[in-house]
Amino acid sequence: MRIHPRALIALPAVAALLAAAACGTTESGSDSGGDEPSEESGPVSVTDATGETVELDAPATNIVALEWAEAEMAASLGVMPAGVADVEGYQTWVGASVPLDDSVTDVGTRQEPSVDSIASLSPDLVIMESDDEALIDSISEFAPVLVAEGSSEEDNLTRMGSDLYMIAELLGKTDEADELMEAFNAKIGEVAAAIGEAGTADIPYLWVDGWEEGGTVAIRMFGPTSLVGNLATAVGLTNAWDGETDGQWGLGQNDIEGMSEYAETDLRLIYNDADGTGPFTETLPANDIWANLQFVEDGHTYQLTDGAWTFGGPASSEVLLDFLAEVYTS
Repeated sequence: MRIHPRALIALPAVAALLAAAACGTTESGSDSGGDEPSEESGPVSVTDATGETVELDAPATNIVALEWAEAEMAASLGVMPAGVADVEGYQTWVGASVPLDDSVTDVGTRQEPSVDSIASLSPDLVIMESDDEALIDSISEFAPVLVAEGSSEEDNLTRMGSDLYMIAELLGKTDEADELMEAFNAKIGEVAAAIGEAGTADIPYLWVDGWEEGGTVAIRMFGPTSLVGNLATAVGLTNAWDGETDGQWGLGQNDIEGMSEYAETDLRLIYNDADGTGPFTETLPANDIWANLQFVEDGHTYQLTDGAWTFGGPASSEVLLDFLAEVYTS
C-alpha cells in the first residue's frame, strides 16, 4: 500500500478459505527452506492482479518486494527478499510477525522506490501492488513483474490467500503456503473458541489508528470490510463502525467529535501506535470528549502489539488474532 502508515486513506467459512486458496495452486510444493532453490525446478506461471500472465523458467529465488505485505509473505514462505522498499519502516510496522534479516537491501521508499537500486540486485522477480503499476514498464526491462491485489473490500481473507498462493507459485513454495494457511485457519478457530468461552463476543470493538495534522487529530477507522475487520468477524466479533469506507482498504475517517457517538457504548478500542507518533497516549487523554467516553473511562483501550501489520499476510494476521484473544479474554 503506497501510503504512509498514518496518512490515508460476508465472510467465508474456514473451509471456504482453504478451498479458495487451494484454487491458486497448480504446481507441487517443496520441502526446502530459506533461499535455497526449490526441488521444483521447472517453469512456473500465474495470472496476476492485472490479468497479465507472469511466466518464469524456474521458481524465483532472488526477489524484490515493493510493498510490505508481499515482502512478509515471501519471507514467511522461506524466501528472504534481496530488496524491500523502506526496510526501516517494515521493521517498525511489520517486524513482530516476520522480521527481515540484515541481508535485505533498502530500495527506497514505497512511494518512490529506486529503479536503479532494484536493477542493481539483478532480481529474477519484482513483486508490487496495483498502486505501483506506473513502475512496471521501467522494471520489466530487466526483471519479470508480479502485481498483487493487496486489498479488496469484497473479501480480504480470500484475497489474502489468493495473493499468498500467487506469490508461492512463482517461488516454488506452495507446500509452505499450505502450511501457513493451515496454521492461520487453526488460529481463527482457536481464538473464536477462546472468545466464546470468555463470553465476551457480544461486546463490539473499534479498531483505529490516527495522527495529528495542523493541530487536528484525524482518526482512521477500520471498517468490517478491512482485513482486521474480516479477522474480527471470523472470530465472532462485531465492528461498532458502520460509516463510509474507501472502497478498497475498508477504511473510514473520523475525528474526536465524531467519536462522541460512542460516548455511552461499552466496547473495546484497539489502536496502533508502532512508531510512537500517534495521538492516543498524549493528545487524546487531555481532550474532554475523549476522556468522557465510556470505554475510555472503563480502561478499555488497548495499544496493538508494535510491529503487527494491519495490512499483511497470514503471519501478521495471526499476531492480530492473538491480540484480539488477549483483549477479549483478559
